[in-house]
Amino acid sequence: MTQHLRYTLLSRRLSQIHIERKSKLFYHDSLAITYASYGDPTKTLVKTNISLPKKLSPNEILVKMMAAPINPADINMIEGVYPIKPALPAVAGNEGVGIIVDTGSDVQTIECGDWVIPSTSGWGTWRTMAICAEEEVKKIDNDIPVTKAATIAVNPCTAYRLLLDFVNLKPGDTVIQNGANSAVGQAVIQIANSMDLKTVNILRPREDLKQLTEYLKGIGATQVLTEEESRYPETKELWKVLKKPMLALNCVGGKSATQLIRHLDKNGVMVTYGGMSRQPVTIPTAQFIFNNIKLVGFWMTEWNLNNRSCADGDKMLKYLCDLIHKGKLQQPICEFTHISDYANAVKASLQSRTSKKQILYMDDAVCQ
Repeated sequence: MTQHLRYTLLSRRLSQIHIERKSKLFYHDSLAITYASYGDPTKTLVKTNISLPKKLSPNEILVKMMAAPINPADINMIEGVYPIKPALPAVAGNEGVGIIVDTGSDVQTIECGDWVIPSTSGWGTWRTMAICAEEEVKKIDNDIPVTKAATIAVNPCTAYRLLLDFVNLKPGDTVIQNGANSAVGQAVIQIANSMDLKTVNILRPREDLKQLTEYLKGIGATQVLTEEESRYPETKELWKVLKKPMLALNCVGGKSATQLIRHLDKNGVMVTYGGMSRQPVTIPTAQFIFNNIKLVGFWMTEWNLNNRSCADGDKMLKYLCDLIHKGKLQQPICEFTHISDYANAVKASLQSRTSKKQILYMDDAVCQ
């Protein structure tokens, strides 16, 4: 049995299980992880039972959530430092995948059994069930692994846009990035590989460096260096073998970002999409004047807001799902926790320099 067929059969079984359970479970309570004030996620989050209406309005859908990751943006939103602040009390979680188990009489584009992901940030994915308007979600292929569907909207989409929107890259070109072990970094490596691009990947020092380096090379990394190694004079020898990069991707900031800039070719672009070090981006003046380096920022949430009615979003998801079907886009290194034990997963996600993505699952059938 092929992997694609196996996931297709699994998705059908999940659909059958969830729809069969609808009359017994779905119009009772939803377990949700909520917060009534901003602050430390280990203190502000609580388990809450939310009662659901007994009947859907004509344009509403009933979603059974299956899995949702814990992303840095989720933590920042709970802390109150994220640009988007949902009305409190709020359900935590921005990303995840659910299955449609009931629809209102006027719903046109979604059917029972479809898999959906939120179309906007702040939707609240850390819950077992949700009722929402049809336009609040968008369909995703239901013949891919649940966890890949749950983690496709933020990190792979960010990686895709970073590679396509800022430099006209051609096969054989080089991209350099820091934070290569992050979920976006792992997606950049794989998507770049599918585009016949080379990647030079910078890591901060860590105990599992050898194992992590082997893993990143296994998913397509061309070269993996520590931040210290990236400062060695010998690193310049790389550009005799690889094209000097026109695109640098920064999610760390501080000295790490400055070093990326030093490796950029003339007229190159550095895109900053994160700041894990919480240090400002500093650029040598000479790079601005003599190499005409450009610095820009990117935020996937804003891209989604600006492109809600644009076909580019559907094209992007199709491309990424096609990569998954071909086995060319793996989910990040994951650790799974049932939603009822969310507190341990949140604590694990707060550990510095972790390469594991915490995934909350809502139904044991997801893990079968």
